[in-house]
Amino acid sequence: MTALFEVLRGAIASEEPVALATVVEGPGVGGKLLVRPDQEPMGSLGDPDLDRVVARDALGELAAGTTGVRHYGTQGQANEHDVAVFVESFAPPPQLLVFGAVDFTGALARVGKVLGYRVTVCDAREVFATKARFPFADEVVVDWPHRLLERVGDQLGPRDAVCVLTHDPKFDVPAVIAALRTDVGYLGAMGSRRTTDDRNRRLREEGVTDDQLARVMGPIGLDLGARTPEETAVSIMAEVIATRTGRQAPSLRDAAGPIH
Repeated sequence: MTALFEVLRGAIASEEPVALATVVEGPGVGGKLLVRPDQEPMGSLGDPDLDRVVARDALGELAAGTTGVRHYGTQGQANEHDVAVFVESFAPPPQLLVFGAVDFTGALARVGKVLGYRVTVCDAREVFATKARFPFADEVVVDWPHRLLERVGDQLGPRDAVCVLTHDPKFDVPAVIAALRTDVGYLGAMGSRRTTDDRNRRLREEGVTDDQLARVMGPIGLDLGARTPEETAVSIMAEVIATRTGRQAPSLRDAAGPIH
């Protein structure tokens, strides 16, 4: 058990995703199973079949960044309540990737940090993509957005967000296409309704389907009447939260008329 807690402590310190499952009711109370992606679980809850099922479910909890109690039969059967297992997720901060070193980016990075995101700002223009301009960003990357997504896309999941703020087809079309190849939970693209229609046309010409386009929130943000960069950042992050929690909210994409 000491080794299990040492591994847990090390994973948390290095911000590696890890989940700890503990039997809190039923046979084997106190049994623990440590679960990490792409690694064999450590410990046991008292039955190998229960271990297998709980390990699978714990990975699901970890991907969503959630913690809770699950119930099973003694051998991991579903819809039974012989065993209660508390699954505690220690997930790294969700990622917010912001493409485009524009006026709205600084405000979005600031609001994202307040909400606990690890913020990356990316722009291919070295003169604009600087840490001095975006002090709240954890990382400022000078590169084309789609190339960064090719490197980190497999790390993105339902808790993460990609915001394309570039307004330039040569940047945002490849960025959106690359983001659609990932499992990112939120994908938004800034622009007027005319810009959005033009971008959607270009995306379709590149082979993007209507089902894929449905993942893109554009114009980006909730329909709050936001005008300033700070208000716009709040509307964007509010839409990110609503998308993650599955709540219905008035998105600009689904509205009509002016976006301001």
